[in-house]
Parts: sequence; structure tokens; C-alpha cells
Amino acid sequence: MIYCLSNKRKMEKIKFEVINPEELAEPTGYNNGMLYHTGRMLFISGQIGWNKEKQIVSDNFSTQFEQALANLISVVRAAGGEPTSIGKLTIFVTSKQEYISEIKTVGSAYRKLMGKHFPAMTLVEVKSLLEPSAKVEIEGIAVL
Repeated sequence: MIYCLSNKRKMEKIKFEVINPEELAEPTGYNNGMLYHTGRMLFISGQIGWNKEKQIVSDNFSTQFEQALANLISVVRAAGGEPTSIGKLTIFVTSKQEYISEIKTVGSAYRKLMGKHFPAMTLVEVKSLLEPSAKVEIEGIAVL
């Protein structure tokens, strides 16, 4: 069970269960499913590694990843949630190899922002993103 702030700023209980069927391989760094028992759904648009002025924060992949995830969490918090409210993340990268080569730094940035909360996740390599210098875009679904 987790606790998160509602729009009314009172503490509400939000229960969820991690779903990892025994017949599937054990996941590492994500869960196969997240079953939320209560709440409202928040669909979060893809966030990239830019700041409020729409400037990409760095050419470095892991720095862009951290900023994109921070931007996504900002949307969740603005809606009254916390990182643990996030039940699904989809991560789009322009280079799977770059993601893999920086996995330790990416993991450190992830834990800094999300702690040990691992929602259902999908990683997709794409040819390009709408913003030409963006290397990663993260979208999500949260339950508040």
C-alpha cells in the first residue's frame, strides 16, 4: 500500500499489487504488471529532456533521461500524485546502444527520482523524435 496526496492535499490510501506471474521470466528494474485498486487515471504526454525554456539540457543521454523523467514526475505531482502513483512508463530512445552504454548512470538517475518504485515499463528504439536533438522521450500512466 502506498500513500499519496490528492488534489485536496489530504492523505489518501492507494493500494496496488505488483503482478509478476511465475510462468514469466523474473523482471529486473520493472514489473510486468501493476494492479491499482482505487484512484483516477492520469495519462502523461511524452516528456523530453528540455527545461521550461524548451532548451534540451544536454547532449548527454543520461542527463536528458533524468530531465525527461523529472518533467514527467512534475506532471504527476501537479495532478496531486507522487512517483509511486506511476503504474506504466514507455521510454522511447533514438539509440538502444546509447541507452545500454549509459545504463548505470540512467539507473542512478532513475533511483534518484523514483526510488525503488518500478512500474510496468517498455523501452522502444525509434528512428527519431519530434525535437531533433532529443535522444529520449518518456510517457506514462499514473493512478491518483
